Amino acid sequence: MATPAATAPSPELAPAVAAAIVNGDTLAAVDLGSNSFHLLVARMDGGTLQVMDRYKEMVRLGEGLTIDKHLREDVAERALACLERMGQRLKDMPPERVRAVGTNTLRQVRPEAHFLPRAERALGHPIEVIAGREEARLIYLGVSHGLAIGDEKRLVIDIGGGSTEVIVGEGFQPTLRESLHMGCVSMSQRFFGNDKITAKQMDKAELYGALEVRPVRELFRQSGWATATGSSGTIKSIAAVVMGEGWSEDGITAESLERLREAMIEAGKVSALGFKGLSEERRPVFAGGVAVLRSLFTSLAIAHMRVSDQALREGLIYEMVGRLEHEDVRERTVATMTRRFDVDQAHAARVRETALHLLEQVREPWQLSHPNYAPILGWAAELHEIGLAVAHSQYQKHGAYLIGNADLSGFTRQEQQVLAALVLGHRRKFPLDAFLALPSGVRRCAQRLCVLLRLAVLMHRGRSPDSMPEPTLTANEDTLVLRFPDGWLDQHPLTRLELEEEATRLVPGGLALDFG
Repeated sequence: MATPAATAPSPELAPAVAAAIVNGDTLAAVDLGSNSFHLLVARMDGGTLQVMDRYKEMVRLGEGLTIDKHLREDVAERALACLERMGQRLKDMPPERVRAVGTNTLRQVRPEAHFLPRAERALGHPIEVIAGREEARLIYLGVSHGLAIGDEKRLVIDIGGGSTEVIVGEGFQPTLRESLHMGCVSMSQRFFGNDKITAKQMDKAELYGALEVRPVRELFRQSGWATATGSSGTIKSIAAVVMGEGWSEDGITAESLERLREAMIEAGKVSALGFKGLSEERRPVFAGGVAVLRSLFTSLAIAHMRVSDQALREGLIYEMVGRLEHEDVRERTVATMTRRFDVDQAHAARVRETALHLLEQVREPWQLSHPNYAPILGWAAELHEIGLAVAHSQYQKHGAYLIGNADLSGFTRQEQQVLAALVLGHRRKFPLDAFLALPSGVRRCAQRLCVLLRLAVLMHRGRSPDSMPEPTLTANEDTLVLRFPDGWLDQHPLTRLELEEEATRLVPGGLALDFG
């Protein structure tokens, strides 16, 4: 097996880049794929992405995934060493300007393997595990910004180490996206792990790929796409080979892929592949990548594919730019959910306003200052009644299920878990087990956000459009003190009774509620 390689100018940032980081006008994206880890440091200059630094290592995380969904320790150590090097480059950047995401392999690693906390410590920044369809959306966002402006439908394909994302979109908006369970690492391990390349093995690999594509084949064939673009190291490597060998003049053609297949079979071994444009570190996973791309070309009737230099990490940068400019796709996702499930939006808005008012008062003592907490609490308030679309009985459980299992564009897996826990816990019994199931780093803060949501919902239980008095809320580690204007609770005995019941329900969560 080839030694994983790194591509970078040096272990440290250039002085100009370091100065830009200190000045706060840069953004960084970290893409933790199943084959390679990438770091991109960039800034926006007049609407154009200006790349300031790149770093890449072929970690091959996917090859360390065991049958019981743990990571082999040698692969884990290799990954952690890479993350420590990346962490050195990011040590002076504020958290809100760094986004690190994990893809297919990290989606599969079990929490009890405890790899993610170790990885976050090595990098020095949180790592978000994103779902396959969210990965597809971000890939399309990155690729589409690198294409000429046009109104044609575009097919975008990204072959990773453990998954392949297939997207159709118009402009910057994806309209159809899927994540398929095949990649260059997994396919190479399964069909070419013995170092042999035969016609029979290639047939089997391509047939397996076709079976993966089959459930969505007709959707993509009938979507009306006009041009095909490939991203990722696998596709760029295939393009370099077919053009280097003179089989294609521009990008990848179906004919050039056929010639590459035959040449690989003639070589007979993975270790014997010596094509022009094929790097030493790419060779071990090249055959699997070719099989994946061939199955897609055949299944989707692709005749020609151009190649993009932009992919997931660029998409992350554009996403961060949008959030900093208050163009957050998560806002649109929540708005769509409230419309789809016919939420009483006026009532939800009142709950949201009260919840955020309570948060503002306890932000410091309860350590809820992270910029993501207020939006999460607000979205939970907007969505807390979506379960009513299923049934009134235990609707908080229906709502939590919908949020936890839906494809929510812009949300990471962890954000969806937290959002689902808040909705589950907004009424009745405080669901301590749901919060204990969250990652340890967000567990306590999520519980506290849930308490604020519960209080806001309780205060608006009567669903009156009349304005509520703004109560004062103070907090310490395990006690909340809620105060209303003099005489208000005497005029609202039902609210007093509900607060008494709420004080009892919060005891299992280790909280005392004092009100008056």
